[in-house]
Amino acid sequence: MWKEVVLLVKKEALLEWRQKYALNGILLYVTSAVFIAYLSMGAGQGKLQVPIWNSLYWIIILFSAVNAVAKSFVQEQQGRQFYYFMIASPEAIILSKTIYNTGLTLVLALLGYIVFGIVFGNPVADQPFFLLNLLLGAIGFSAALTMVSAIASKAGNNGTLMAILSFPVMIPILLMTIQVSKSAIDGLDRGISAEKILTLMAINAIVTATSYILFPYLWRS
Repeated sequence: MWKEVVLLVKKEALLEWRQKYALNGILLYVTSAVFIAYLSMGAGQGKLQVPIWNSLYWIIILFSAVNAVAKSFVQEQQGRQFYYFMIASPEAIILSKTIYNTGLTLVLALLGYIVFGIVFGNPVADQPFFLLNLLLGAIGFSAALTMVSAIASKAGNNGTLMAILSFPVMIPILLMTIQVSKSAIDGLDRGISAEKILTLMAINAIVTATSYILFPYLWRS
């Protein structure tokens, strides 16, 4: 199965490279959102307060992840999906989509972090801990949104269904990542956020395991 996963991840990367406009559009979305926030907040007169910086950053990353992952199954034509059905297992398909979307979301998050630091300043005191939280957030966003994208692709009005289903699932992950990143920004002792990190890891594991178990039934339909 892992050989299939590797091949499918390479296929996703190759398709993304051929359709550069999709990736460039997402990257442009991140930078544009940061720039619009800069203009609307009037931050040129001073730096943002830490809670505003933290919340605004994660909201932009969340919407960027939704736009990036939404096309996971929606862009696949029915004939191509039937071809995948014959040559690959559903477990390999959902794992490959999740892994690729995690990498894509992490790239968007790092880009947003760099642009945010340039535009608004970088108040993060504990950089490694913030980046660890960034990785866990990318995994959680990707695992949840990939499964929601698969469900939405089976419906006619998939764009609306994607928005309706995704945000209730994303709220616990978003709140947890905001709390952990606040501790990293303040430079607090990592032990204070250890329970939150474990909770975030548990949420990621549950969402990934649920997708792995339930996706084959959705795929057969």
